[in-house]
Amino acid sequence: MNTRLTILCENSVGPISGTLGEHGFSVLVEWDGGSLLWDTGQGLTLLHNAQRMNKNLHQVRQVALSHGHYDHAGGLLPLLRSCGPKQVFGHPGLFTPRYRVNDRGEPLAIGMPYPRDYLEGQGATFDLAEGFRAIAPHLFLTGTIPRVSGFETGDQGLFTDRCGCRRDQFPDDQSLVIDGDNGLLILLGCCHAGLINTLQHVATQTGRTDIHTVIGGTHLGFCSSQQLEQTIQRLGQWQIQRLAVSHCTGFSAAARLKQAFPANFQTAHVGYTLTH
Repeated sequence: MNTRLTILCENSVGPISGTLGEHGFSVLVEWDGGSLLWDTGQGLTLLHNAQRMNKNLHQVRQVALSHGHYDHAGGLLPLLRSCGPKQVFGHPGLFTPRYRVNDRGEPLAIGMPYPRDYLEGQGATFDLAEGFRAIAPHLFLTGTIPRVSGFETGDQGLFTDRCGCRRDQFPDDQSLVIDGDNGLLILLGCCHAGLINTLQHVATQTGRTDIHTVIGGTHLGFCSSQQLEQTIQRLGQWQIQRLAVSHCTGFSAAARLKQAFPANFQTAHVGYTLTH
């Protein structure tokens, strides 16, 4: 199956005139006979950028959310209001309260910006499940990703309570797997579960290791240098042909990945497209 991916929301923009950037992520996935929106960004640029790129989101019937953060799910409300009802795939932990606590001990809410019942009243129909599953022909959600690599400790500053006592373990963090003609493509959200954990889970669930492309946020910009270097070392054991990073990867981590994988590395900004 040929699938076309177009990034609608991301921190940076490419050469398409009039498009805007925001701290967030959203990708339109299209194939013959269907389409799906992967994440929705914060909600500040989704509709604008889609219009600039001549993408009709009224025709998109399904949305899949990688996890319950405002910069991936905040655009769901304006999408529903402007483009009509949508079926929304996700994990049962999607609406977990989430906070980042700053150096002064002040909590900043960063979870889903709207409650489930309110979104349902605006036209969302939620389909939530924990496990690996097919959601469309050749498209799969990973579900909860087991933490098996000891070095992927993730972002230490995210919590599920306002006082910063309960660290967020992100059981709802998941990725989208596309089975294409060239092998598997893994579309990340923020990859809070860890990039290597995600690759291993996909291989375990599919029984395949032919992962051709990895695209999206890796969250390595918020992790330790030790995690970055060990991730690079383990990535070298996979035969990944295209590594297109964005959003929460960060400039320093992206530069290090490009240094390590010069022939395969790309940056994925607003307007970036690929066919798989």
